[in-house]
Amino acid sequence: MYEFTSLVTRWVAASGISTGLLTLFIRHTSASLLIQENADSDVLADLDQHFRRLAPPDPKLYRHTAEGADDMPAHIRTALTSTHLSIPVIGGQLALGTWQGIYVFEHRDQPHRRQVALHLFGE
Repeated sequence: MYEFTSLVTRWVAASGISTGLLTLFIRHTSASLLIQENADSDVLADLDQHFRRLAPPDPKLYRHTAEGADDMPAHIRTALTSTHLSIPVIGGQLALGTWQGIYVFEHRDQPHRRQVALHLFGE
């Protein structure tokens, strides 16, 4: 999992919008977006292990294995999570809770270059 809360926070601050709604969308089918605890890394490790048990990289279980044993499990994990998030902006800041961070949840075994589109609507 890759936290990118600080990048989003800076982008929102630079926009000059004080009240609105931020939408984030990941442009991939084998990674997802999460808002999750950013204080205890055990939470992230437990989530990762849980999803690996739910959709293991076993090619005998899937027809779609064109890009390797982790390909179809990555699609399943994405289907169980989310490709978009909506976060209110209040007072020019993300309305996240104290321990919340924004993450790309990579579902492939090898790192991939990922793109997240941001759209902020407000005043």
